[in-house]
Amino acid sequence: MRAAEKTGSKLQKLTELFAGKAYLLIIIQDNPDPDCIAAAVALRKLANSMANLQCSIACGGTVGRGENRALVKYLGLNLRNCGEIDYSKFDLLAMVDTQPGTGNNSLPTQLLPNIVVDHHPIRQLTRTVPFTDIRSGYGSTSTIFVEYLIEAGITPETPLATALLYGIRSDTQDLGREAARADIEAIQFLYPFANKRMLSIIQRGKVPRVYYQMLADALGNARVQGPAIITELGEIDNPDMIAEVADLLLRDDETTWTMCTGLWNDKLLISIRTSEENNVAEHVMKRMVFRKGTGGGHLTYAGGQVPLANTTKAERQKLERHIEEKFLKAIGADAATSARLVKA
Repeated sequence: MRAAEKTGSKLQKLTELFAGKAYLLIIIQDNPDPDCIAAAVALRKLANSMANLQCSIACGGTVGRGENRALVKYLGLNLRNCGEIDYSKFDLLAMVDTQPGTGNNSLPTQLLPNIVVDHHPIRQLTRTVPFTDIRSGYGSTSTIFVEYLIEAGITPETPLATALLYGIRSDTQDLGREAARADIEAIQFLYPFANKRMLSIIQRGKVPRVYYQMLADALGNARVQGPAIITELGEIDNPDMIAEVADLLLRDDETTWTMCTGLWNDKLLISIRTSEENNVAEHVMKRMVFRKGTGGGHLTYAGGQVPLANTTKAERQKLERHIEEKFLKAIGADAATSARLVKA
């Protein structure tokens, strides 16, 4: 089935699902990135326009990265906390840019969503959801929603167009990372409607002063191990920093793999990045957290989480060493050779 035909078919099914409903809850990642945020706002727009649904958007964590906070502020988005939601008040539950059982969202395990739209590989539990649109060949979930908007004849207002454009550019690193033709076409469609000045402001989102201390800690802890750089942030209150550090370290011209970890909300959070596409990051992450947690991602980037509730400090340190060893083994690096990235 061609993309346009698939989108038309999916939109029709979504319309049928909306019929007779009044309240929609959209669950996003605990620590949502721009693609996730934009996709949620686009689904809200579709639900409002097509069925006059009242929508709430909820996450179980925080928006920490400067760019992400700037985007949320620009959209005037009121994100609700999953822990304070009365799920019985909603007719429909949707998930965007995440799926049931991934570990990176806070949908209660006893609940199953009615709608899942995502660009990550489909998970087994997702196959039991009434409506799914999983396009792992796309560079972003926002692209799927751009196609929905076009098919529905809805012209996105400037804030939504700006958010979707930034979401696609962010997830594909300006179309340089795992972008598909659909992503390019979506950007071409959105560009005339977007606020270019606001895109620049969002990209240069302000950060709190503690950001620089976390960055200094990350660099101070960073170790070079063969083709990889590994670092730990310890206890943090800004989980987005983990992915940001992993991205930053990959800029080293002698490095092809990076890993950054941090402790947040009784979990060990992990981000890995690579410039190699023959050793899929998603597969490496799943080997790292096998039987201990959950993880997933794409060719060149992936994330994971391991529960830490009721563990001692020594047990946590042992787990971190285990994860590091699994990472180095998976990428074929020598665990015995280690050197500091920067001098103390």
